[in-house]
Order: sequence, then structure tokens, then C-alpha cells
Amino acid sequence: MVRNMTEGDPLKLILPFMVPLLIGNVFQQLYNIADIIIVGRTIGVNALAAVGATAPLFMMLVVLTMGLSNVFTVVTGQRYGAGDLDGVRRSVAMSTMLSLFFVLLLMLVATFALDPALAAMNVPEELFADAKSYVLIISHGIIAMMGYNLLAGILRSLGDSKTPLYFLIISTIVNIFLALLFITRFGWGVPGSAVALVIAQGFSALLCIVYIAKRFPLLRLRKQDWRLDWDFAWEHLRMGLPMAVQFSVLGLGMIFIQAVCNKFGPTTIAAFTSAMRIEQLALQPMISFGLSMAVFSAQNFGAHRFDRIREGVKKCSLLALCFSLFAAIIMYFFGREMISIFISEANEQVLAQAQQYLHLSVPFYFFLSQIFIYRNAVQGMGIAMIPMFSGIVELILRTSAAVYLTEYFGYSGICYASPIASGSVHRCSCSPATIISSGCWKILMSGISVPKTKKKTPEIKNSRFSGSFFVRFNCFCGGFR
Repeated sequence: MVRNMTEGDPLKLILPFMVPLLIGNVFQQLYNIADIIIVGRTIGVNALAAVGATAPLFMMLVVLTMGLSNVFTVVTGQRYGAGDLDGVRRSVAMSTMLSLFFVLLLMLVATFALDPALAAMNVPEELFADAKSYVLIISHGIIAMMGYNLLAGILRSLGDSKTPLYFLIISTIVNIFLALLFITRFGWGVPGSAVALVIAQGFSALLCIVYIAKRFPLLRLRKQDWRLDWDFAWEHLRMGLPMAVQFSVLGLGMIFIQAVCNKFGPTTIAAFTSAMRIEQLALQPMISFGLSMAVFSAQNFGAHRFDRIREGVKKCSLLALCFSLFAAIIMYFFGREMISIFISEANEQVLAQAQQYLHLSVPFYFFLSQIFIYRNAVQGMGIAMIPMFSGIVELILRTSAAVYLTEYFGYSGICYASPIASGSVHRCSCSPATIISSGCWKILMSGISVPKTKKKTPEIKNSRFSGSFFVRFNCFCGGFR
């Protein structure tokens, strides 16, 4: 079912939309966590370290597919909010073509750049073979991940967050079953985990295709919808390319940190991997609020309901703060117990190092909760340069902190890097909050392409600003007080 978010109480619309999205994101994380648990408890710490040593490469592929597919479908949500059903179908077709192009490009790059990348990441020799096979299988199956994320993004852009959840739960069960089968019965080791993941993602994509074909006549594409319109393609790429840069630099930041971590050996790698997986699970409520805000902002931006975007940001921001406090408490006091499920026998060094990372990172969940809200809100409005800029700042800070601090504090320096980057980039990412809440959002709106509707709002019509990037950027920098 589709959901119109341009009328009614924003919170009453966002919360029912967010809950299925949250459950879906949790199950998305369970993909990785289940694989890590199975690998760590059935094969051993070295196998866990092999998967962990390449985790940033895997995560970079995942976030690129998720990010690009979700950003492309922002245009779909804007067209739906504007009542342009023909534009919705054309946007779906264009998003599909662009996603296919980028996924083939990712596969090509991953194939030829994998060995140099692993060498640059200082992957230990004893872990190299398993690490390479794991990433290679994932990269060759990335089309399955892109397929599911794109189709799920299309459904969410129309207000349907429940159906992707159902399919994700089914595919998670399939993934766990296949991973156990391939590793314990077939003896495929670490590659078996990667094969199970790809098959499960492909299965969820297939379920989405069947569902859309049967239940969404609106999305039954015609021949003319597949016409290559370069102006329309640029409307998608205008947001997609900056987001690709943003996710790339964030992924590079994690690769640099992992490269530093890999110097400390398998035990430290296993500890860092376990802590990161648990943390990603704890952050899902804040991430889900952010994704909900992207859909809400896109639809209301298309309908020229900018006042509703401002109201939605304020309310979601407060709720995200509450969830960040709860997650921080749970992770601080019970993180050690959660980490212990990843290893078959109590390894005190692994547990201690993983716990150290969590204790240093949880105070900064406050900043992360706001970053997720504001980045997605401005992305939903079609503003891609600000999130990209904040991502570049985060890359520089994260990398510099990891390299410099490990020289003096060892493994503790790695633990400090992410909190320092998150706290510092908060200013860059959250400045849009002030723009939206203070009235500067009108300036931002003046320079953005808005889907055409029958009426023009005073905010657009009466704007005295040129809308150049420099005007918007200066407003962004000066809006934070």
C-alpha cells in the first residue's frame, strides 16, 4: 500500500512508517551478524578476523548500493508527492538503468582492484586467502543487493515500508539456513558465508519483483518509460553522484581505520569487528528515523509543503535523541555480554578490546542521531552538496585521528578516531537543522529544482535569492549558532 505523507500530523505518519523500516534494518544487520556468529563459533577466531579484516570493503559496497538506490528513488518520492504518476514510472525506469550501470562499474572495479586493496589494508598473510574469496564473491553478487535495495527504496518512496520488511525477514532466515548448510555440512568455510548472503539477497529481490508486478499497477512500466532522457537522468544523478562521493569517502575512512587495525593482528581485528557489528545494530533506530525523514521530506518537498518538513525534523530529532540515550546505556552496560556471542570460547583479550571501543564510542551517539536526521532530511529535499561536504570532513578527521593517535596510544587510538570524527562533523551535518528551523530553508529552496505542480507557493515565487550553490553554502555555514 502507498502512503501520502503530505497531509496529517507528521509524527503520526513517520512513526508507523519508521517501525517496519527499523525492524527491516535490524534484520538487514542480522545478515552480517549471523554470518559473523556462524563463522566465529564454527571455524574460529582467525576466520572471524578474515571476514573482519575486509569488513570496510564489504560495507563500502553495501552502503554504495543502498545509498545510490535510495537517493535515486528520492526523485520518485518527489514525483509521487507532486501527483505526477507518469513521472513516478519514468523515475523508476531511470533509477533502474542508472543502478544497473553503477553496479556493473562496481563489479568491474572490485575485480581488478581487490588484490592491491587488500595489500594496502595490511591484511595478515594467514588471513589473505579467506579474506580475498569472501570479498570477491560479495562483489560479484552485488547486483543482487542493488536489486533488493532499489526495489525496496521504490516501495518506501511511495509510503510502503512494511512489504520490504516481510521479504527481508524471509531472506534473513534463508541466509542463516544456507550459511549453516554451506559451512557446517558442505565445509565451504568463509566463502560459504558469502555465497549464502548473495543468494539470500537475490531471493529478496525476486520477491519484490513478483510483488510489484502483481500489486502495484502504478509501477507497471511502459516502453516509453524506458526512454533515455539525459535531463531526467541528470535530475537523478545531481543527487546520486554527490551521495556516491559521500559514501565513498566514508567507506575510505573505514578502510583506512581497518588498515591501521590490521597491523595489530587477528585478535584485535576480531575484537574490532565484533564491536562494530554490535554498534551498527544499536544505531539502527536512529538510522531508521533518518530514512523515514528522507521519504517524508521528499514527498512534502514535491508538494511544496516546506512547513511540514520543518515540523517533521524537529519532532524526529527529539525522538532520535531519546533512542540514542537508550542505545548508549544498553551498549555501555551490556556490550560485553553481546560481544561474547561471537566467539566459541571466552577470549579475554577480544572481549576487553571490544568493550573498550564501545565505552569510548557510546557518548557520541547523541551526535550520530542528529547527523542521521539532518543528512536525510536535506537529501529528501534534493540538497546533496551539504552531506557530501560533511562526508569529506569526516574522512579527513577519521583518517588523521586513527593514524596519529595509534602512534601514541596503540589500539586505543583506533577507538578514539570514530568519536572524534562524529563529534566534529556534527557541526557540518547539523547546520541544516538551523537552516530549516530558522527560516533559512527558504533560501535553500530557491535554488533547487522542484517537480512542477499546478500551484506555486509564496516561498518559491517571492524568493529574492539567485539560488547559486555559493549562496546556499554561505547560508549553511552561517546558519549554525
